[in-house]
Amino acid sequence: MMDKFDFLLGTWRLDYRVPKSGPSEAATGSGTGEFKRALNGKYVYFDYEAAMSTGDRSQAHAIFAWDEKSKIHRYWWFESSGNFLGATCRFLEDGSLFLCWQETPFVQTFRKTGADEVTLWMGQPAAGGKHETVLEVVMTRA
Repeated sequence: MMDKFDFLLGTWRLDYRVPKSGPSEAATGSGTGEFKRALNGKYVYFDYEAAMSTGDRSQAHAIFAWDEKSKIHRYWWFESSGNFLGATCRFLEDGSLFLCWQETPFVQTFRKTGADEVTLWMGQPAAGGKHETVLEVVMTRA
């Protein structure tokens, strides 16, 4: 069940764009990240670090796993700030992963946008049943 993550595996350059929105001021940033298989391929880890134009620096470790009992993929994210969250995941199609964050209104996608490019998008509910972008990261294979 973890083969669907193949489009994310590898080392990436990260280019951040944070528009001004309800939860944050506008910012840009850059960093590096790596997706890799772990523990006999049962998990996919995502480790990254980034520096933002606001002066903020962050590091995070994330874990994707298949929940055999519930028949869904799960995601846990742990940040150097001490924040941690969980999400449920669903593949919309090959190269397109949708995350629904627990205990927050945020949704997120990882979408393959080129041979060596993935775009991470995060949004929150907005008027008219739409979503307001709160984060976009273009990931380019390093």
